[in-house]
Amino acid sequence: MSAVSTMVRGTGRRFWGWLFAPMPLSRVAALRVLVFAFVIVDVVLLHTSGWYHGYADPVWYEPLVMGKVLHLPAASVLLVQVLKWGCVVAALAAMTGRAPRLLGWAVAVGWVWYQYVAFAYGKVDHDRADFVVALALLPTVGVAHLSDQRRSEAAGFALRAVQLAAVATYFLSSWAKVRFGGWDWVNSATMVRAVVRRGTPMAQWLLDVPWTLHWFQWVLMGAELTSPVIFLLSEKWRRRAVGGWFVFHAMTYGAITIAFWPHLVMMLAFLPLEAYAAWLRHRFARLRGGPPPGPAEGPPPAPGDPQRSSRDPVGAAG
Repeated sequence: MSAVSTMVRGTGRRFWGWLFAPMPLSRVAALRVLVFAFVIVDVVLLHTSGWYHGYADPVWYEPLVMGKVLHLPAASVLLVQVLKWGCVVAALAAMTGRAPRLLGWAVAVGWVWYQYVAFAYGKVDHDRADFVVALALLPTVGVAHLSDQRRSEAAGFALRAVQLAAVATYFLSSWAKVRFGGWDWVNSATMVRAVVRRGTPMAQWLLDVPWTLHWFQWVLMGAELTSPVIFLLSEKWRRRAVGGWFVFHAMTYGAITIAFWPHLVMMLAFLPLEAYAAWLRHRFARLRGGPPPGPAEGPPPAPGDPQRSSRDPVGAAG
């Protein structure tokens, strides 16, 4: 019994160490900039249905669980305009890195409420659930700058939670397919229906070769079920896996004009963003003719590259 207890405690310690593995504060800073930039693009260009619900008759308002618990009112023109442009102003301010907790959570509250307004009058878009994790947890890290190479457990937990939420979106999507459609989902005509309804010229020809759509459903199910494997990969293969998912989403958008934009931002948490940011700063400095801001001379080297030192901030933290 003591051996089992020791094994359980050891496993728990290893999991805890993995969950809170220190990661660079600069990676959090880079991800924050991307997250807040997306908030602006989202409320202004992408997911804009919330604003016109302010003109809707309150009789169409169907409070969701959040609205019932918090007693949120039906939308009004004033409310949606305050939420929309409040998100923009707060996100622009948060991108400066100042008051990271106050401004970060202000963005989170405004964006979530704005999404709620859209969902309380119709379809709930499941691709936005994991983005809430990033908005809620990234401010907990506190002050973080793009040039800050220090590591912290708070940064590690926030990034790991974002990664877990992103992967859970894939895995639970496959579970939902099985739960509601059964294992016959992979042999159904789901993709055929999607192409018929909203297929682009790029995808219409697939209707004449239906086995390709049938095969794609099996590939999609397999990829979603095995998505947690990304945590077992080396950094080099993890980047390739993220690239593969981005290619998949690009193909999906090209075929049926569906894109899970917030989720794509979440997947960036798997990448050494601080190294890419340092490389870009160096390149911009060279273009301006000024002195380089740091030692970066190119994109971050792959694991095993002799140029990577044991103190490289991009190393094993990925």
